[in-house]
Amino acid sequence: MASSSSGSPIPAPEAVQVLVSSLADESPMVREASMASLKDIAALNPLLVLDCCSAVSRGGRRRFGNMAGVFQVMACAVQALDKKDVDPPFMSKLAKIATAEIISSKELNVDWQRAASALLVSIGSHFPDLMMEEIFIHLSGPNSALPAMVQILADFASADALQFTPLLKGVLSRVLPILGNVRDIHRPIFANAFKCWCQAVWQYNLEFPSHSPLGGSIMSFLNSAFELLLRVWAASRDIKVRISSVEALGQMVGLITRTQLKAALPRIVPTILDLYKKDQDTAFLATCSLHNLLNATLLSESGPPLLDFEELTVILSTLLPVVHINNENKENSNYSVGLKTYNEVQRCFLTVGMVYPEDLFMFLLNKCRLKEEPLTFGALCVLKHLLPRLSEAWHSKRPSLVEAVKFLLDEQNLGVRMALSELIVVMASHCYLVGPSGELFVEYLVRNCALTDQDRSNLGMSKEVSASGNTYVPFQYKRFEVKSEAVCTTELRAICEKGLLLLTITIPEMEHILWPFLLKMIIPRVYTGAVATVCRCISELCRHRSSDSDTMLSECKARADIPNPEELFARLLVLLHDPLAGEQLATQILTVLCYLAPLFPKNINLFWQDEIPKMKAYICDTEDLKQDPLYQETWDDMIIDFLAESLDVIQDTDWLISLGNAFTKQYELYTPDNEHSALLHRCFGMLLQKVNDRAFVRDKIDWMYKQANITIPTNRLGLAKAMGLVAASHLDTVLEKLKDILDNILVFFSESFKTEESDDIHAALALMYGYAAKYAPSTVIEARIDALVGTNMLSRLLHVRHPTAKQAVITAIDLLGRAVINAAENGASFPLKRRDQMLDYILTLMGRDDNEGFADSTLELLHTQALALSACTTLVSVDPKLTIETRNHVLKATLGFFSLPNDPSDVVDPLIDNLITLLCAMLLTSGEDGRSRAEQLLHILRQVDQYVSSPVDYQRRRGCLAVYEILLKFRTVCISGYCALGCQGPCTHSKQIDRTLHGNFSNLPTAFVLPSRAALCLGERVIMYLPRCADTNSEVRKVSAQILDQLFSISLSLPRSTTFNPVMDIELSYGALSSLEDVIAILRSDTSIDPSEVFNRIVSSVCVLLMKDELVATLYGCTAAICDKIKQSAEGAIQAVIEFVIKRGGELSETDVSRTTQSLLSAAVHVTEKHLRWETLGAISSLAENTRTEVVFNEVLAMAGKDLVTKDISRLRGGWPMQDAFHTFSQHVVLSSMFLEHVICVLDQRSVLKATIIALTAFLRGGGKVGKKAVENNYASVLAELTIQFGSCHVLASSGQQEPLRALLAAFQAFCECVGDLEMGKILARDGERNENERWINLIGDIAGCISVKRPKEIQNICSILSTSLNRHQKYRREAAGAALSEFVRYSGGFGSLLEQIVEVLCQHVSDESPTVRRLCLRGLVQMPSIHILQYTAQVLGVILALLGDSDESVQLTAVSCLLMILETSPDDAVEPILINLSLRIRNLQTCMDKKMRAKAFAAFGALSNYGVTAQHEAFLEQVHAALPRLVLHLHDDDVSVRQACRNTLKCIGPLLGMEGFFTLLNSHCFISDHRSDYEDFVRDLSKQISQHLPSRVDTYMASAIQALDAPWPVIQANAIYFSSSMLSVSDDQQILALYYTQVFGRLVSKMSRSADAVVRATCSSALGLLLKSTNLISWKAARLDRADSNRRVSDS
Repeated sequence: MASSSSGSPIPAPEAVQVLVSSLADESPMVREASMASLKDIAALNPLLVLDCCSAVSRGGRRRFGNMAGVFQVMACAVQALDKKDVDPPFMSKLAKIATAEIISSKELNVDWQRAASALLVSIGSHFPDLMMEEIFIHLSGPNSALPAMVQILADFASADALQFTPLLKGVLSRVLPILGNVRDIHRPIFANAFKCWCQAVWQYNLEFPSHSPLGGSIMSFLNSAFELLLRVWAASRDIKVRISSVEALGQMVGLITRTQLKAALPRIVPTILDLYKKDQDTAFLATCSLHNLLNATLLSESGPPLLDFEELTVILSTLLPVVHINNENKENSNYSVGLKTYNEVQRCFLTVGMVYPEDLFMFLLNKCRLKEEPLTFGALCVLKHLLPRLSEAWHSKRPSLVEAVKFLLDEQNLGVRMALSELIVVMASHCYLVGPSGELFVEYLVRNCALTDQDRSNLGMSKEVSASGNTYVPFQYKRFEVKSEAVCTTELRAICEKGLLLLTITIPEMEHILWPFLLKMIIPRVYTGAVATVCRCISELCRHRSSDSDTMLSECKARADIPNPEELFARLLVLLHDPLAGEQLATQILTVLCYLAPLFPKNINLFWQDEIPKMKAYICDTEDLKQDPLYQETWDDMIIDFLAESLDVIQDTDWLISLGNAFTKQYELYTPDNEHSALLHRCFGMLLQKVNDRAFVRDKIDWMYKQANITIPTNRLGLAKAMGLVAASHLDTVLEKLKDILDNILVFFSESFKTEESDDIHAALALMYGYAAKYAPSTVIEARIDALVGTNMLSRLLHVRHPTAKQAVITAIDLLGRAVINAAENGASFPLKRRDQMLDYILTLMGRDDNEGFADSTLELLHTQALALSACTTLVSVDPKLTIETRNHVLKATLGFFSLPNDPSDVVDPLIDNLITLLCAMLLTSGEDGRSRAEQLLHILRQVDQYVSSPVDYQRRRGCLAVYEILLKFRTVCISGYCALGCQGPCTHSKQIDRTLHGNFSNLPTAFVLPSRAALCLGERVIMYLPRCADTNSEVRKVSAQILDQLFSISLSLPRSTTFNPVMDIELSYGALSSLEDVIAILRSDTSIDPSEVFNRIVSSVCVLLMKDELVATLYGCTAAICDKIKQSAEGAIQAVIEFVIKRGGELSETDVSRTTQSLLSAAVHVTEKHLRWETLGAISSLAENTRTEVVFNEVLAMAGKDLVTKDISRLRGGWPMQDAFHTFSQHVVLSSMFLEHVICVLDQRSVLKATIIALTAFLRGGGKVGKKAVENNYASVLAELTIQFGSCHVLASSGQQEPLRALLAAFQAFCECVGDLEMGKILARDGERNENERWINLIGDIAGCISVKRPKEIQNICSILSTSLNRHQKYRREAAGAALSEFVRYSGGFGSLLEQIVEVLCQHVSDESPTVRRLCLRGLVQMPSIHILQYTAQVLGVILALLGDSDESVQLTAVSCLLMILETSPDDAVEPILINLSLRIRNLQTCMDKKMRAKAFAAFGALSNYGVTAQHEAFLEQVHAALPRLVLHLHDDDVSVRQACRNTLKCIGPLLGMEGFFTLLNSHCFISDHRSDYEDFVRDLSKQISQHLPSRVDTYMASAIQALDAPWPVIQANAIYFSSSMLSVSDDQQILALYYTQVFGRLVSKMSRSADAVVRATCSSALGLLLKSTNLISWKAARLDRADSNRRVSDS
């Protein structure tokens, strides 16, 4: 037995034995901890660990459940042995134990066998001969353990090649004789062993190149093994055997003799190649072996190659398809395996190429010419890989390679095309691309750059290839189809784009091939997709050769096959169409145009330098561009303007004609459905506009029409715009063409002609007429439009059926109308004939034909309707004026659009905007003077009212927006003047009203007579829009406020009545209007303002602005407003009525009051929501209070009498409104007595007798002042008695008698209703009948708190009564009184001596026999007002100190909680005298089983630490040191709240401990973490701090920790174990070690073997390891296990 450094013996062997025994513990946590400790101990005393492990291993795994763990520990221990400590007999014994376990089972590769193998390998690192001897014993004869032994030898060879290799001869001599009898299932193990042994030899040769380990015997053995593996095992049917054999053979080929290798080649090569028929993993292994074979046969230093190239062709033909593995599986999980295989294949080809470069070159070219896709792909990849590496050897083969590549240019397979493209780039980098062939290859790259995803379907799919002859077909080639998805078009395109740019930028020799050849690549249609890349390359070439521009121009002109500048310009201009095209196509085109400007007429260069950067700036930010829905239209217009200005700058007629011919040729480059075709039409039209040759123009528009496909809407629209552009200069020519088309339609069409084709032609013709009118000169347009309308041609277009055709016709009519308006703006105004008929045409086209043959989608219909509304607006804006019939017809057909759903918003929103614009236009053009327009205004507004008050949110919003826009337009026309053409702002057509003539309207012309204010019906309009100001939709609220502002702004500008006060009323009105406009300004700038405040200000302004008759009309019309479907709007209407009545009720006559009351009562009857009914009745009450009270009461009673006669009031849904009205009057402060008097007065009226009696009954039930007065006078005594009775009733209820409690609750509820304390009623209803856990006591406290808030003046009387009740002998009365007083004390500070009285009473009863009373009294003492608490702190602390030792745990818990509260405000002088006593009491509670008690006790100790710096510092510091161990142990308590309390307390006591690194420790992650590993790290760090800064306290801490080893909580026991062990492991104090080390060590060993808790056992394991590896306790490291004792223990067990 060894001794510690102090001389005391430590039972290290016993501890290690226990740890080893714990390896078989049922808990994984214990097993892991034990193994970790044993591995640590093994590094310090490996012999002791080995002794203990060998002791338990004698019985084998049948007696010990975790032999794997034992062997792992033993392996670590053996590795840790010093050479001087290694005992050969002992190692032999361990080896025998391990081998005995291995041979005891027929299973292979189980955990314990692998661990035993690791042990033997570790032994072999010290005594390889000993290990070999032990293994060799089991290698002779038939033995089930042979595979395991061979595997051990393989592992040893891999682990220690240098020691294994010299022993190879002995291994081979014993293994070879048994190879013939090895079963197939075990052959992979033996084959793998040979592979490992050969690898060890290779490693040995690298370390000792001059000492070859391969003697004659070994070579003989290897040759024999090689022959067996090759002839027998490699031919096995078992694929695993074959694979492992080939792997081994691959390692052996470099070790056997050349003679044997040459003889083996005819067999080994087919064997390896045969594996390629399997999966990828097998192909990789086969390729590795094949590479080794090729190196051994071709690159040997001892002789010439053993294989001719003809013999290698089979190998190479097999390898070529394998190249595709990497390419096909880039998205597969096997991609890494495929990449490794690919690299190995390339290494194989490189090996062959280094020996036979020319033969390999011709072989690869021949495979390319076969056009068998797998072979071709592989050959191209190999050529790409080898070309840079064998460039010198292949230099003379350049022409052959170029011809072979040309041969493959028509290959359609994407994989082959990708490989070929990559090869072309590599060839270019080595100057293979010259002359015409170079251009051919460049064109090939361009063609691939132009590929799109749609082109995939056009690519040919390769056919399945099968094996033939002697060619070995790998798995990839056997069922190979090169699938297009293996290489997608996107990938191929990206490779070619990068390749083309590389050729341009990095290879100077390619410049002469690329320029000007790349210009030729811009024009062809098939290369359209590559234009961006081609342009970028051209720009790079021009940039590089910018100093040599003249040479570039001459080179360009010298070649006849290069497109001329006109063709390039026409092509690039049209391709600009899409600004969002990929690869920045538009930007690249604009850039290349700048570089190519010298090719064009000289005067264009400066213009383009100025204009092109602006265009590039517009499209540079594509994300910003997408935000503009009209970006495409804007960009197309920019292109047309760019062309027009360029043509104006050039001014060369011949060049224009040439460009026109170039445009003519462009049509074949675009399909009709391509949007580029539409832009081409427009560009061509702009060009023809600039040409003066009429014959040329006529010929080209004929060509344009023939080339256009008018069945495609975009193409049709482009053609029409083009015709319009031509018409700007050649109107008659265009009209002649259109007439010819129209005549051909009349001649050609018949009844059997297809409707679709007819629609297309009519649509195109209509659009062409429309755009011709739009662009034609205004001076000549009138006669043409009159002729067109007069021929009634438009009526023929009504028969179109398709939506796009309808849209085209509508657009054409709209363009005709706009042409008339434009002519008027230019001074050539004229009326549009048959305008009303065209309006009818539009409305006809706008509707849906139920019998139409097309599937007319809703979206298309909405587009059509939006266009139709815009066209209607255009038509109603021109002369002549609208008639009433036409107006009504249009309104009826269009107003329904307000009800359209919101989606799709991008179509519906513009449609609604068009509708509002139409309504405004109708207002402008349908009246002759101000009065007639006012009539039109009211008519339109009343039509829109149904949408303004709609329950649907978006309909209200649309209706309000429409009303606002209409009023704006009305105000502009009738008040500020107007423009007959609809111009906004000042214009030459505006007709102004002379403001100086307000007093004499007769002097004004009839056309300018203003309407009267009465004509606006302001009262009706205000009550319609005012509720919308309280709408739920913020936009509706804002717009409705603006509507009211417009109404009153207009009204103040109109003639007023004779009763109007011109001085005072104007000042008030304009002040109110200004206030209203201020509110609107606020709404516009601040959307977060309170809507109710805004509404109040609006109502106040409206109340002033309304005249008396308008106010009466508003009140009369309030019924519909109060019944509004939107609750907030209805409430707003009620609020407005109340405001109007309060402020201006005095102006109402008796008749006005009567009719207003009837309107309000009607609203109260019709509203369905209870809250709105009460609000309406409140408005009636306000009307009665502020007007003629008796009139209102009579109307209410009259209505009630009618209801009683005509209705069954008991069945009315939602109750009887009249009874609610009676309740309202009875609860009204002013009206209650008046209504009661009125009811008494009318009791004698028989007509309303029944109604009056019901009203009186309702009044009494509603609660009058008479009934409440007595209760108010006796409030305190009633409440106190009810409170006291709760105790009695709940005692009875707990015994099963519930009725007394229910009766009391009913009485209490009645009292609450009577006094109006609804909160108290809710408390009673919620918790009145609950008995569990003294819930009724908490209920009394809640009631007391409620009363203290609601009726503070009653507290003193209530408390006096309750204080008396505390002296009663009944327990329940005292408990109830205590519950109430503990709450009332919160609010007793303002009543003089009341607080003192309550404190005295509570202190007297803290010793009550009832724990509940004691607890409640204490809780009350700490709840007194904070401003008074200091006065009683000492007294309260004394009570708490006494109750901390109470016999009842609930009282103790309350005392701790109260202590935490009182310490927040307690002064030092109050706490100091009892600080130590409090600390002692608190520490005693920290071991309580109740987790809440523990948490609060720890928290309270932390709070006390704030007072530890006073005179009691030293004494309290002792308490801190006494409590610190417990705090550390409970820092990882089972309860989270206890953990947090301990953390907080440790932070509080930190300053008192005086440890420098303590706060750093408290801020670490380990301190706040809940993981046990982090806690143990914290304990170790804390132990170091304690040992360093508080060595004198270690004794105290150790004693506390050892005491905690018997704690009732397993986790605290574990914490104590680790804490004590950590302190011992870092302590240098020999006295401490002498006192506690042996004691703790023994306890750990005991607990580890006896404890039932896994956490304790696991911690013991870790702690033992911690103790044993401590640097302070080193003597045990020489300890050994008593062999006799261990043998006896084993035999006993």
